[in-house]
Amino acid sequence: MAARLEIEGGVRLQGEVSASSAKNAALPALAASLLTAEPVVLENLPALADVTTIRQLLERLGAEFSELPGGGTRVQVSRLKSHEAPYELVSTMRASVLVLGPLLARTGVARVALPGGCAIGLRPIDQHLKGLTRLGADIEIENGFVQARSSRLKGCRITSDLVTVTGTENLMMAAALAEGTTVIENAAREPEVVDLAWLLQAMGARIDGAGTERIEIVGVPELGGCRHRILPDRIETGTLLVAGAITGGDVTVTNAVPRNLSALLAKLEEAGALLEVGEDRIRCQGPERPRPTDLITSPFPGFPTDMQAQMMALIGLADGLSRVTETIFENRFMHAAELCRMGARIEIDGATAIVRGVEHYEGAPVMATDLRASASLVLAGLAAKGRTGVSRVYHLDRGYERLEAKLQKLGAKIQRLP
Repeated sequence: MAARLEIEGGVRLQGEVSASSAKNAALPALAASLLTAEPVVLENLPALADVTTIRQLLERLGAEFSELPGGGTRVQVSRLKSHEAPYELVSTMRASVLVLGPLLARTGVARVALPGGCAIGLRPIDQHLKGLTRLGADIEIENGFVQARSSRLKGCRITSDLVTVTGTENLMMAAALAEGTTVIENAAREPEVVDLAWLLQAMGARIDGAGTERIEIVGVPELGGCRHRILPDRIETGTLLVAGAITGGDVTVTNAVPRNLSALLAKLEEAGALLEVGEDRIRCQGPERPRPTDLITSPFPGFPTDMQAQMMALIGLADGLSRVTETIFENRFMHAAELCRMGARIEIDGATAIVRGVEHYEGAPVMATDLRASASLVLAGLAAKGRTGVSRVYHLDRGYERLEAKLQKLGAKIQRLP
């Protein structure tokens, strides 16, 4: 039977807690290990369901994993024993498509099932495929699989029709071993893209411009091993800060990178939170009652779509009306109906949610529909009167490392039950 979380709300959270490393940086870092026969050591790999899934996929492809005594996970793909990423693994996690570029670049052949993941929209991979075709790959879609072949990828100019994080990462990895220079225009600027560039540079890649909308990659004949520390998770950091704000608490998150959270921090202050920002820590003191604030999600450095649901839980308690506009995923308001079960007043009008603040939430049984929706329901439960049960928390475990344990450390009455 799937686990659920039981929360006794109304406790003001206080204390200090450390953010884990980023899921969305760990997954491409693991995929990048396919680019070399030498060992890649990743420090601070988070214990998450999605990390387990991609490890299983890499093992299927020929990777060997070992945990090092001083810390760190060693992954080595001395030789590839398969070129196929099967549906049963890819269907549970869209980021599995990140093996497509590295497999093609290293071996000239890849067969990857079309991806799955959260039910928050179509999230097509056409930009990945267009870019790889520009690099010289022959690509066919057959029986639910992407089949790609190339004798040697060749550098080119790629202009993405829209900003895509995994698309930028896939093309950056493929181009690292291509012949000549590749320029990616309209590239994603997310910190996780920059983290992957740092890893690839440590492996010997020649990359310039990561973190801007124009990335230039000069291909090299081969890449080597390296040691790399994965950056802290800005979405987990943000979720823990909202936990402090929504309970009127006083929470400090350490192992944080404040510059990666500027848009969120601005909105927390608009909502009435008091923030103290250090070099690697952020303190959030929650307001007695949040103020209304409008949100529009957009690619980095804009307000992150992965924090939209959590902030909706907060402004659902605001003294006034707020609007939340979702521009990234077309189906990312499914948490609104569950928040309404707890007393929230939210109306959906196309890509905008109109949130009329209520004085308090009431505890209720609710169901997680995706990763970030599950976090928003936990946050609402922390602030609610009475007991809240959140089911389907396997969504939560895909992207948060022992979230209930971190919240318990801050004083939350929360427990995991079968």
